[in-house]
Amino acid sequence: MVAAMFLMKKETKKDDKKLGGLLKSKTAGELRLQKEMTDLEKDLDPNVKLTFPEKNNIMEFEATIKVDDEDSLWYSASYKFNIKVPPNYPHEPPRCTCVTKIYHPNIDLSGNVCLNILRADWKPILGINIVLIGLKMLFSEPNSNDPLNHEAADVMRNDFTLFKSNVKKSLKGQTVDGQSFPKLL
Repeated sequence: MVAAMFLMKKETKKDDKKLGGLLKSKTAGELRLQKEMTDLEKDLDPNVKLTFPEKNNIMEFEATIKVDDEDSLWYSASYKFNIKVPPNYPHEPPRCTCVTKIYHPNIDLSGNVCLNILRADWKPILGINIVLIGLKMLFSEPNSNDPLNHEAADVMRNDFTLFKSNVKKSLKGQTVDGQSFPKLL
């Protein structure tokens, strides 16, 4: 255990040198996130792009997800999520909001995201990669039984044909239930 901590500290110093000394006085959560980001560089899904609006702030970033599942109703659209990692990460989950307006049962019109791993099912062993996978899964497996957008969930449960039509209209930048959506296709 102690050897692993020294190894992590040594790797962090190497990463710090690569980044020009930006890792000084980092919290345990920042160090963990730095390690996760280094690992993600090798395995990041090519349809997920990460950007850091504040160059020296690893704790807040954006993930743009291009929906690549051909069976998804949102196929080929891209959605931007703002991800804020709290100071006591990984003991507290990141907070995710969808910046791109979407018609979806698990994302409300304000961008709040309903994903169990971001709430009750969060465990410190989970990490950012799992969060990104969970966000991608929302486009393949929307859950009308645990909604934030109750109107979309009701339509999905009661009239799936209408739900599919509403998603298509929203992707074309049309109005659905009095709400305007950006043109994504």
